[in-house]
Amino acid sequence: MSITCELWFAFSWLLDQLPKLCPVNRATDLTVLKERFESPSLRNPKGRSDLPGIDVFVSTADPEKEPPLVTANTMLSILAVNYPVEKLACYLSDDGGSLLTFEALAETASFAKVWVPFCRKHEIEPRNPEAYFSQTRDFLKNKVRHDFVRERRRVKREYDEFKVRINSLPDSIRRRSDAYNAHEELRAKKKQEEMGASLSEPLKVPKATWMSDGSHWPGTWSSAENEHSRGDHAGIIQAMLAPPNSEPVMGTEANENGLINTTTVDIRLPMLVYVSREKRPGYDHNKKAGAMNALVRTSAIMSNGPFILNLDCDHYVYNSQALREGMCFMQDSGGDRVCFVQFPQRFEGIDPNDRYANHNLVFFDVTMRAMDGLQGPMYVGTGCIFRRTALYGFNPPRATEHRGWLGRRKIKLFLRKPTMGKKTDRVVEAGNNDEEEEDNDIESSSLLPKKFGNSAILAASIPVAEYQGRLLQDLSGVHQGRPAGSLAVPREPLDASTVAEAISVISCFYEEKTEWGRRVGWIYGSVTEDVVTGYRMHNRGWRSVYCVTKKDAFRGTAPINLTDRLHQVLRWATGSVEIFFSRNNALFASRRMKLLQRVAYFNAGMYPFTSIFLLVYCILPAVSLFSGQFIVQSLNVAFLIFLLVITITLCLLALLEIKWSGITLHEWWRNEQFWVIGGTSAHPAAVLQGLLKVIAGVDISFTLTSKTANDENDDEFAELYMVKWSFLMVPPITIMMVNMIAMAVGFVRTVYSEFPRWSKLLGGSFFSFWVLCHLYPFAKGLMGRRGKMPTIVFVWSGLISIVLSLMWVYISPPAGSEYMNF
Repeated sequence: MSITCELWFAFSWLLDQLPKLCPVNRATDLTVLKERFESPSLRNPKGRSDLPGIDVFVSTADPEKEPPLVTANTMLSILAVNYPVEKLACYLSDDGGSLLTFEALAETASFAKVWVPFCRKHEIEPRNPEAYFSQTRDFLKNKVRHDFVRERRRVKREYDEFKVRINSLPDSIRRRSDAYNAHEELRAKKKQEEMGASLSEPLKVPKATWMSDGSHWPGTWSSAENEHSRGDHAGIIQAMLAPPNSEPVMGTEANENGLINTTTVDIRLPMLVYVSREKRPGYDHNKKAGAMNALVRTSAIMSNGPFILNLDCDHYVYNSQALREGMCFMQDSGGDRVCFVQFPQRFEGIDPNDRYANHNLVFFDVTMRAMDGLQGPMYVGTGCIFRRTALYGFNPPRATEHRGWLGRRKIKLFLRKPTMGKKTDRVVEAGNNDEEEEDNDIESSSLLPKKFGNSAILAASIPVAEYQGRLLQDLSGVHQGRPAGSLAVPREPLDASTVAEAISVISCFYEEKTEWGRRVGWIYGSVTEDVVTGYRMHNRGWRSVYCVTKKDAFRGTAPINLTDRLHQVLRWATGSVEIFFSRNNALFASRRMKLLQRVAYFNAGMYPFTSIFLLVYCILPAVSLFSGQFIVQSLNVAFLIFLLVITITLCLLALLEIKWSGITLHEWWRNEQFWVIGGTSAHPAAVLQGLLKVIAGVDISFTLTSKTANDENDDEFAELYMVKWSFLMVPPITIMMVNMIAMAVGFVRTVYSEFPRWSKLLGGSFFSFWVLCHLYPFAKGLMGRRGKMPTIVFVWSGLISIVLSLMWVYISPPAGSEYMNF
């Protein structure tokens, strides 16, 4: 049994190590970007920005689990980012259709008129007001303007009032709706009296949710009436901030209406749009992936930025230069083959010891950097800048096919027409039957309705987005570029017909008989739609880039509670199992994907199955102590030398990873511990759920991870000590109890043995102790703040431990004096 486990672990280790053979580190130079795109030239005498537009997507679904104040701070950090205002558009997808989120965004748009000019004038970092005002460091450092302290005090007071308004919105909406509903009931009763109906008949007046202008909210009502529930409501689009002018607009001096002096500051704000797609019963809305695809279509009609940045509602812009750093890779030589630029995820609010490895630094600083040396990192769901045409399912302009043994024979493919509008044959290797190749020409309009739907405006926006996302034609080696200064033109204003068209493309039936979710946009059918979406792009031959900035680009929150963390890992692992049993398995990848990139994606889908062998391996030391037989039957010199060499090699490789990635030994060890915790709890459950879905068709659903907005007086790590029961806790606590019982049995047996063999007891106990060391953070989390553990944990774990012990005694009963011998 132990040999089988060791063979599997060796195979899994190889899959994990092979993609790490070519790690790279990248750097950007923002001065070059500014000189190339924002300097006066013959084609651009005014020096207007020639950078391509970026549409920023933020998604939220439940204002109770994702507090509006958290979302509002994220939106403010985006609106204040250091990128040309006229080239930026921000979209908030509210998949819950909540009036609370809508009005919170309206308040955010109002406060942004104060916050954004303040950030620009004084170069504030970070540009999330909650994060900025919560900093403990000296906020006067490097500040030289005499009016900074006065204006900061005014803006801080305005932000405190803004927080109060946001926090009071639920009560305000409830009181307003109650007042309007009471008025409607009185009107209904009066009408009933006028019609002569019996007053004893009950009135059917819907408990509506009312907007501030006295009209019904078209989205979700608190009473969940027909056509106004979370899964049944109309589509909503509201531009909170209109598209800005192309020329800078300077502000005024500080007066009663203005808190700060903005005479030298551009006070324009990016376009800000609220979107809630239509939902109706009987339609599969495909959760977050469906919401993101609705935003892709809406933004294509309203702003059509050639690049898209997507963020979770709790991931804010920590570095205002982040978008510029991402564009360095998109607009550099060879950038036309880059489908997305992925930034590492960084988290705040994690306990100092990082008990449950929430920072996940081994993945973000080791694995992702290593993949960057292959075909690029995988997409991880947030903090990613996409090329719009890559999301549309088109091929890159050039790709490489890897054929022959280990893909050594490379064949270059030219998959895009060299010029727009000319009938030039594409250069494609004969015999390529890749399904992604069929009608992948951006200019081919014959199948656009089949792929993208029947919106003529959406179809017309596709070649425009492709052209605006091109490289400058004066770059060396660029054969299909755009002239410098071609994007330094004002954006067309929004009109009623454009918004009406945007409403039509977020209807719940728009995607019927189209390729949305299958080959276009975010891919449906998986809990981890992010990994599948990135995999499809790499499978077409696109490359991706990992952008690690000196100052974190984005920061977010992560669940520090044990139960929430386990359920998060369960969701990821279940998605991996789904990928393994689908056609998105890297075993079926096209020849355009590099061999080691395939290995990395295959490992991403296979790693949960290691938990089966890990469970056995964690029980083997206890079985050894119970049976009195050591794991290794005979210890000879050759075996010990081999074991020593393997151990030293693994330690040196671990130290090498720590050295070049920059993580600490403590962070590496925390990752190893939680790998065992997750492998004995969430990963086996994920394998079981995945098998049930594949074999029995049982659908898998998960709840949102709660994002908290702690008050200043709250304990920052209060959730760390909360103990919430979950059945995922049973396997690891059972393993701990079995190993502790086995150590006690082995010790007693050795003490009372006629010929005690302490060496074998020490060897067996060492492995049990090693298992317990890995599970120590889990045990600590179960104890809570006051060292109390839920009774049900003891009950389940004790019963399972007793049953296992009795089964072992039944299978291998003691026989006479041999029972006491080792």
